[in-house]
Amino acid sequence: MLVDGKWVADWQPVQAKDEKGGFVRQTSTFRNWVTPDGKPGPTGEGGFKAEAGRYHLYVALICPWASRTLIGRKLKKLEEVISVSVVEPVMTDEGWRFGPGADRDAVNGATYLHQIYTRADPAVSGRATVPVLWDRKLRTIVNNESADILRMMNSGFGDLADPTFDLYPEGLREKIDELNARIYKGLNNGVYRAGFATTQVAYEEAFREVFASLDELEARLRDGRDYLFGEQLTETDIRLFVTLVRFDPAYHGLFKCNLRRLVDYPRLSAYLERILVVPGVRETVNLDHIKRGYYSIKALNPAGIVPQGPALPWIG
Repeated sequence: MLVDGKWVADWQPVQAKDEKGGFVRQTSTFRNWVTPDGKPGPTGEGGFKAEAGRYHLYVALICPWASRTLIGRKLKKLEEVISVSVVEPVMTDEGWRFGPGADRDAVNGATYLHQIYTRADPAVSGRATVPVLWDRKLRTIVNNESADILRMMNSGFGDLADPTFDLYPEGLREKIDELNARIYKGLNNGVYRAGFATTQVAYEEAFREVFASLDELEARLRDGRDYLFGEQLTETDIRLFVTLVRFDPAYHGLFKCNLRRLVDYPRLSAYLERILVVPGVRETVNLDHIKRGYYSIKALNPAGIVPQGPALPWIG
Protein backbone atom coordinates (compact mmCIF):
# COMPACT_ATOMS: atom_id res chain seq x y z
CA MET A 1 0.00 0.00 0.00
CA LEU A 2 0.98 3.65 -0.24
CA VAL A 3 2.32 5.44 2.82
CA ASP A 4 2.97 9.17 2.30
CA GLY A 5 3.27 8.54 -1.42
CA LYS A 6 5.76 5.68 -1.08
CA TRP A 7 4.96 2.08 -1.97
CA VAL A 8 5.36 -0.28 0.99
CA ALA A 9 6.69 -3.67 -0.07
CA ASP A 10 4.71 -5.75 2.44
CA TRP A 11 1.40 -4.75 0.84
CA GLN A 12 -1.54 -6.97 1.72
CA PRO A 13 -4.87 -7.12 -0.17
CA VAL A 14 -6.87 -7.35 3.05
CA GLN A 15 -7.00 -4.18 5.09
CA ALA A 16 -7.99 -3.11 8.59
CA LYS A 17 -9.98 -5.23 11.03
CA ASP A 18 -12.18 -4.24 13.94
CA GLU A 19 -11.94 -5.50 17.51
CA LYS A 20 -13.95 -8.62 16.64
CA GLY A 21 -11.72 -9.56 13.72
CA GLY A 22 -14.16 -8.16 11.16
CA PHE A 23 -13.22 -6.67 7.79
CA VAL A 24 -13.14 -2.85 7.67
CA ARG A 25 -13.31 -1.24 4.24
CA GLN A 26 -11.08 1.70 3.40
CA THR A 27 -12.74 5.10 3.01
CA SER A 28 -12.37 6.70 -0.41
CA THR A 29 -9.98 9.67 -0.42
CA PHE A 30 -10.86 11.60 -3.60
CA ARG A 31 -14.44 12.86 -3.51
CA ASN A 32 -14.74 15.66 -6.08
CA TRP A 33 -17.48 15.77 -8.71
CA VAL A 34 -17.96 16.33 -12.40
CA THR A 35 -20.99 18.55 -12.93
CA PRO A 36 -22.51 20.06 -16.09
CA ASP A 37 -21.37 23.58 -15.13
CA GLY A 38 -18.30 22.73 -13.05
CA LYS A 39 -19.87 23.87 -9.78
CA PRO A 40 -19.48 21.83 -6.57
CA GLY A 41 -21.32 18.53 -6.26
CA PRO A 42 -22.71 16.76 -3.16
CA THR A 43 -19.19 16.08 -1.81
CA GLY A 44 -15.83 17.72 -2.33
CA GLU A 45 -15.17 20.77 -4.46
CA GLY A 46 -16.18 21.86 -7.93
CA GLY A 47 -14.01 22.81 -10.82
CA PHE A 48 -14.59 19.64 -12.82
CA LYS A 49 -16.81 20.56 -15.74
CA ALA A 50 -18.41 17.94 -17.97
CA GLU A 51 -16.53 17.81 -21.26
CA ALA A 52 -16.30 15.06 -23.86
CA GLY A 53 -12.87 13.41 -23.92
CA ARG A 54 -11.66 15.05 -20.72
CA TYR A 55 -12.19 12.15 -18.30
CA HIS A 56 -10.80 8.64 -18.13
CA LEU A 57 -12.03 5.72 -16.03
CA TYR A 58 -9.70 3.10 -14.54
CA VAL A 59 -11.46 -0.17 -13.64
CA ALA A 60 -10.99 -3.86 -12.85
CA LEU A 61 -13.56 -6.26 -14.31
CA ILE A 62 -13.24 -8.48 -11.23
CA CYS A 63 -14.37 -5.61 -8.99
CA PRO A 64 -18.09 -5.09 -8.27
CA TRP A 65 -17.53 -1.47 -7.26
CA ALA A 66 -15.79 -0.65 -10.55
CA SER A 67 -18.42 -2.57 -12.50
CA ARG A 68 -21.11 -0.26 -11.13
CA THR A 69 -19.46 2.63 -12.97
CA LEU A 70 -19.02 0.65 -16.19
CA ILE A 71 -22.74 -0.16 -16.22
CA GLY A 72 -23.61 3.48 -15.60
CA ARG A 73 -21.33 4.52 -18.48
CA LYS A 74 -23.05 2.01 -20.77
CA LEU A 75 -26.62 2.89 -19.80
CA LYS A 76 -25.99 6.62 -20.17
CA LYS A 77 -24.21 6.03 -23.51
CA LEU A 78 -21.06 7.81 -22.38
CA GLU A 79 -18.60 5.51 -24.18
CA GLU A 80 -17.52 8.29 -26.56
CA VAL A 81 -17.32 10.81 -23.71
CA ILE A 82 -15.36 8.85 -21.06
CA SER A 83 -12.52 6.53 -22.08
CA VAL A 84 -11.62 3.41 -20.07
CA SER A 85 -8.59 1.35 -19.07
CA VAL A 86 -8.96 -2.13 -17.57
CA VAL A 87 -6.31 -3.51 -15.21
CA GLU A 88 -5.23 -7.16 -15.16
CA PRO A 89 -7.52 -9.44 -13.12
CA VAL A 90 -4.78 -10.99 -10.97
CA MET A 91 -3.51 -8.80 -8.15
CA THR A 92 0.29 -8.41 -8.09
CA ASP A 93 2.65 -7.62 -5.22
CA GLU A 94 2.24 -3.97 -6.22
CA GLY A 95 -1.51 -4.09 -6.55
CA TRP A 96 -3.47 -3.54 -9.77
CA ARG A 97 -1.30 -3.65 -12.90
CA PHE A 98 -1.76 -2.64 -16.53
CA GLY A 99 -0.43 -5.04 -19.10
CA PRO A 100 -0.98 -7.89 -21.53
CA GLY A 101 -3.77 -9.45 -19.46
CA ALA A 102 -5.95 -6.38 -19.99
CA ASP A 103 -5.10 -2.82 -21.14
CA ARG A 104 -2.01 -0.66 -21.29
CA ASP A 105 -2.38 2.75 -19.67
CA ALA A 106 -2.51 4.98 -22.73
CA VAL A 107 -3.34 8.10 -20.69
CA ASN A 108 -0.57 8.23 -18.08
CA GLY A 109 1.76 5.45 -19.18
CA ALA A 110 1.65 3.86 -15.73
CA THR A 111 2.49 0.24 -15.02
CA TYR A 112 0.65 0.07 -11.68
CA LEU A 113 -2.47 1.83 -10.52
CA HIS A 114 -0.71 3.15 -7.41
CA GLN A 115 1.37 5.35 -9.75
CA ILE A 116 -1.83 7.11 -10.80
CA TYR A 117 -2.55 7.88 -7.15
CA THR A 118 0.86 9.41 -6.50
CA ARG A 119 0.57 11.54 -9.63
CA ALA A 120 -2.63 12.98 -8.21
CA ASP A 121 -1.21 13.38 -4.69
CA PRO A 122 2.52 12.72 -4.04
CA ALA A 123 1.79 12.30 -0.31
CA VAL A 124 -1.23 9.97 -0.58
CA SER A 125 -1.59 7.02 1.82
CA GLY A 126 -3.79 3.93 1.57
CA ARG A 127 -4.65 1.24 -0.94
CA ALA A 128 -4.82 2.12 -4.63
CA THR A 129 -8.36 0.98 -5.39
CA VAL A 130 -10.63 0.94 -8.43
CA PRO A 131 -12.59 2.65 -9.85
CA VAL A 132 -10.70 5.87 -10.46
CA LEU A 133 -12.08 8.79 -12.47
CA TRP A 134 -9.12 10.74 -13.88
CA ASP A 135 -9.12 14.28 -15.29
CA ARG A 136 -6.82 14.53 -18.32
CA LYS A 137 -6.97 18.33 -18.29
CA LEU A 138 -5.98 18.97 -14.67
CA ARG A 139 -3.92 15.76 -14.42
CA THR A 140 -5.51 14.54 -11.23
CA ILE A 141 -8.00 12.08 -9.75
CA VAL A 142 -11.50 13.48 -9.56
CA ASN A 143 -13.03 10.69 -7.50
CA ASN A 144 -12.37 7.09 -6.43
CA GLU A 145 -15.72 6.35 -4.77
CA SER A 146 -17.88 4.13 -6.97
CA ALA A 147 -21.19 5.39 -5.54
CA ASP A 148 -20.24 8.97 -6.43
CA ILE A 149 -18.99 8.05 -9.90
CA LEU A 150 -22.18 6.12 -10.68
CA ARG A 151 -24.25 9.19 -9.80
CA MET A 152 -21.94 11.36 -11.91
CA MET A 153 -22.63 9.04 -14.83
CA ASN A 154 -26.34 9.57 -14.25
CA SER A 155 -26.47 13.36 -13.96
CA GLY A 156 -22.99 14.90 -13.89
CA PHE A 157 -22.47 14.93 -17.64
CA GLY A 158 -25.67 16.77 -18.50
CA ASP A 159 -26.59 16.77 -22.18
CA LEU A 160 -23.59 14.59 -23.03
CA ALA A 161 -25.44 11.63 -21.48
CA ASP A 162 -28.46 9.76 -22.84
CA PRO A 163 -31.61 10.59 -20.83
CA THR A 164 -33.34 7.22 -21.40
CA PHE A 165 -32.42 5.93 -17.93
CA ASP A 166 -32.68 8.10 -14.83
CA LEU A 167 -30.94 5.96 -12.25
CA TYR A 168 -31.60 8.33 -9.35
CA PRO A 169 -35.07 9.81 -9.97
CA GLU A 170 -36.02 12.62 -7.64
CA GLY A 171 -39.23 11.00 -6.42
CA LEU A 172 -37.41 7.84 -5.29
CA ARG A 173 -34.21 9.29 -3.84
CA GLU A 174 -35.04 8.83 -0.17
CA LYS A 175 -36.13 5.23 -0.74
CA ILE A 176 -33.08 4.54 -2.92
CA ASP A 177 -30.70 5.86 -0.28
CA GLU A 178 -32.36 3.78 2.43
CA LEU A 179 -32.33 0.53 0.45
CA ASN A 180 -28.78 1.18 -0.81
CA ALA A 181 -27.57 1.39 2.80
CA ARG A 182 -29.27 -1.88 3.78
CA ILE A 183 -27.99 -3.77 0.76
CA TYR A 184 -24.48 -2.40 1.22
CA LYS A 185 -24.16 -3.45 4.85
CA GLY A 186 -25.83 -6.84 4.57
CA LEU A 187 -24.81 -7.99 1.11
CA ASN A 188 -22.45 -5.82 -0.98
CA ASN A 189 -19.98 -5.48 1.88
CA GLY A 190 -21.44 -8.39 3.83
CA VAL A 191 -19.83 -10.98 1.54
CA TYR A 192 -16.46 -9.33 2.10
CA ARG A 193 -17.02 -9.23 5.85
CA ALA A 194 -17.67 -12.98 5.71
CA GLY A 195 -14.80 -13.79 3.37
CA PHE A 196 -12.14 -11.75 5.14
CA ALA A 197 -13.26 -12.33 8.74
CA THR A 198 -10.46 -13.52 11.01
CA THR A 199 -12.65 -14.79 13.86
CA GLN A 200 -15.59 -17.18 13.95
CA VAL A 201 -17.75 -14.53 15.63
CA ALA A 202 -17.14 -11.96 12.89
CA TYR A 203 -17.69 -14.53 10.15
CA GLU A 204 -20.97 -15.85 11.54
CA GLU A 205 -22.34 -12.34 12.07
CA ALA A 206 -21.61 -11.39 8.45
CA PHE A 207 -22.85 -14.77 7.16
CA ARG A 208 -26.24 -14.29 8.83
CA GLU A 209 -26.60 -10.79 7.39
CA VAL A 210 -25.75 -11.97 3.87
CA PHE A 211 -28.52 -14.54 3.81
CA ALA A 212 -31.00 -12.36 5.67
CA SER A 213 -30.45 -9.79 2.91
CA LEU A 214 -30.90 -12.32 0.13
CA ASP A 215 -34.07 -13.66 1.77
CA GLU A 216 -35.45 -10.11 2.09
CA LEU A 217 -34.68 -9.28 -1.53
CA GLU A 218 -36.20 -12.55 -2.77
CA ALA A 219 -39.39 -11.66 -0.88
CA ARG A 220 -39.35 -8.11 -2.27
CA LEU A 221 -39.62 -9.51 -5.79
CA ARG A 222 -42.61 -11.70 -4.88
CA ASP A 223 -45.14 -9.30 -6.38
CA GLY A 224 -43.76 -9.77 -9.89
CA ARG A 225 -42.01 -6.44 -10.16
CA ASP A 226 -39.18 -6.29 -12.71
CA TYR A 227 -36.85 -4.21 -10.55
CA LEU A 228 -36.48 -3.29 -6.89
CA PHE A 229 -38.70 -0.22 -7.23
CA GLY A 230 -41.15 -1.59 -9.76
CA GLU A 231 -40.76 -1.09 -13.49
CA GLN A 232 -37.97 1.51 -13.31
CA LEU A 233 -34.33 0.45 -13.28
CA THR A 234 -32.40 2.49 -10.71
CA GLU A 235 -28.89 2.67 -9.29
CA THR A 236 -29.99 0.31 -6.50
CA ASP A 237 -30.53 -2.42 -9.09
CA ILE A 238 -27.02 -1.85 -10.44
CA ARG A 239 -25.53 -1.94 -6.95
CA LEU A 240 -27.32 -5.23 -6.23
CA PHE A 241 -26.64 -6.79 -9.62
CA VAL A 242 -22.84 -6.53 -9.40
CA THR A 243 -22.89 -8.59 -6.19
CA LEU A 244 -25.43 -11.14 -7.42
CA VAL A 245 -23.52 -11.86 -10.62
CA ARG A 246 -20.40 -12.71 -8.55
CA PHE A 247 -22.18 -14.68 -5.85
CA ASP A 248 -22.06 -18.24 -7.19
CA PRO A 249 -18.69 -17.91 -9.02
CA ALA A 250 -16.83 -16.37 -6.06
CA TYR A 251 -18.64 -15.55 -2.83
CA HIS A 252 -20.41 -18.89 -2.32
CA GLY A 253 -17.16 -20.88 -2.31
CA LEU A 254 -14.15 -18.63 -1.73
CA PHE A 255 -15.89 -16.29 0.74
CA LYS A 256 -17.66 -19.16 2.56
CA CYS A 257 -21.15 -17.75 1.91
CA ASN A 258 -22.39 -21.28 1.33
CA LEU A 259 -25.79 -21.65 3.01
CA ARG A 260 -27.48 -21.30 -0.38
CA ARG A 261 -26.45 -20.42 -3.93
CA LEU A 262 -28.03 -17.64 -5.94
CA VAL A 263 -29.60 -20.29 -8.19
CA ASP A 264 -31.53 -21.43 -5.11
CA TYR A 265 -33.37 -18.09 -5.18
CA PRO A 266 -35.71 -18.30 -8.21
CA ARG A 267 -36.87 -14.67 -8.17
CA LEU A 268 -33.38 -13.22 -7.70
CA SER A 269 -32.08 -15.52 -10.44
CA ALA A 270 -34.77 -14.31 -12.84
CA TYR A 271 -34.04 -10.72 -11.78
CA LEU A 272 -30.34 -11.22 -12.53
CA GLU A 273 -31.18 -12.48 -16.00
CA ARG A 274 -33.53 -9.53 -16.65
CA ILE A 275 -30.75 -7.06 -15.88
CA LEU A 276 -28.25 -8.99 -17.99
CA VAL A 277 -30.39 -8.44 -21.09
CA VAL A 278 -30.59 -4.66 -20.57
CA PRO A 279 -28.52 -3.37 -23.52
CA GLY A 280 -24.88 -2.91 -22.56
CA VAL A 281 -24.94 -4.67 -19.19
CA ARG A 282 -23.69 -8.10 -20.26
CA GLU A 283 -20.65 -6.47 -21.87
CA THR A 284 -19.47 -5.35 -18.43
CA VAL A 285 -19.46 -8.91 -17.02
CA ASN A 286 -16.29 -10.93 -17.56
CA LEU A 287 -16.53 -14.26 -15.75
CA ASP A 288 -12.92 -15.15 -16.55
CA HIS A 289 -11.64 -11.97 -14.88
CA ILE A 290 -14.00 -12.47 -11.94
CA LYS A 291 -12.85 -16.02 -11.21
CA ARG A 292 -9.16 -15.50 -11.89
CA GLY A 293 -9.15 -12.29 -9.88
CA TYR A 294 -10.89 -13.54 -6.76
CA TYR A 295 -9.10 -16.89 -6.70
CA SER A 296 -5.72 -15.10 -6.93
CA ILE A 297 -6.18 -13.67 -3.42
CA LYS A 298 -3.39 -15.46 -1.60
CA ALA A 299 -4.85 -14.92 1.86
CA LEU A 300 -7.92 -16.95 0.84
CA ASN A 301 -6.51 -19.31 -1.81
CA PRO A 302 -2.74 -19.82 -1.33
CA ALA A 303 -2.40 -22.39 -4.12
CA GLY A 304 -4.08 -20.08 -6.63
CA ILE A 305 -6.20 -22.87 -8.13
CA VAL A 306 -9.16 -21.51 -10.09
CA PRO A 307 -12.23 -23.81 -9.99
CA GLN A 308 -13.75 -25.04 -13.24
CA GLY A 309 -17.32 -24.53 -11.99
CA PRO A 310 -19.92 -23.67 -11.13
CA ALA A 311 -22.36 -24.18 -13.99
CA LEU A 312 -24.32 -20.93 -14.34
CA PRO A 313 -27.70 -20.84 -16.08
CA TRP A 314 -27.21 -17.24 -17.21
CA ILE A 315 -24.06 -18.04 -19.20
CA GLY A 316 -24.57 -18.57 -22.90
